[in-house]
Amino acid sequence: MCAAAQPKVGLAQASLAPIRASGQSVTPAFEGWYRNPDGSFSISFGYFNRNSKEVFEVPIGPDNSIAPGAANQGQPTSFQPRRHWGVFAVIVPANFGAKNKVTWTLKNRGQNYAISGSLAPAWEIDALQGEAGSENTPPALRFSETGPEGRGPGGITVGPLKTAVNTPLTVTVWARDDGKSAGGVAATGRGAAPSVSLAFFKHQGPGVVTFAPLTARVAAAGGMATTTATFTVPGEYILRVRANDASGIAGAGHAQCCWTNEFIRVTVTP
Repeated sequence: MCAAAQPKVGLAQASLAPIRASGQSVTPAFEGWYRNPDGSFSISFGYFNRNSKEVFEVPIGPDNSIAPGAANQGQPTSFQPRRHWGVFAVIVPANFGAKNKVTWTLKNRGQNYAISGSLAPAWEIDALQGEAGSENTPPALRFSETGPEGRGPGGITVGPLKTAVNTPLTVTVWARDDGKSAGGVAATGRGAAPSVSLAFFKHQGPGVVTFAPLTARVAAAGGMATTTATFTVPGEYILRVRANDASGIAGAGHAQCCWTNEFIRVTVTP
């Protein structure tokens, strides 16, 4: 379940427009909301970068902001090609109400794109309780072997870590899953054991981040994965680790049953 933004200014790009390597727009998407154990709510957002190759950068500020509240509420500034679901979540209080809205605005390619998320009942996500019909819940991610776990689009945030420009930073995460999935041959066919697929992204930050390796895989029963992140310029960064269960990225579904985010803050010195 998601809603893609329409531009406030200019014409909307046609959904059947040819895919190009670069030069096309990035639009935000509202994915739904879910309940948190403390009584608050998380409103989940993703995005669609229409380019097949271009990584789009939109710094926090007038061109990339959340309202109401602070302009920076955890949204990405670096947008990878194509559709990305449940990239971050904005937490709102228990008394937020069903009629109030959180709006993410992205300005790029000369147009203003905005999408609003709310607690409208029809948009509730059942991911953390187990997707209806499959009882599938998102993988769990930890930053240390015995540390707290995060699950779902809002995941867990850790750090800050510290490193210097051009000095590889080792990033280690632990992941596990319930072994259930939304179905399909990836989960039940070919005799494959259930597993968790991990992918590493720059989420926020002023420079280029290179990961080696860019992806990893661990057994659903639990395991550790390691990558290194190398930064080109100093500054404050947030890295994102996405964990997908055996349903795969395409099978992640409207209920966001099948993946979890972990956000790692990093301070990079000259």
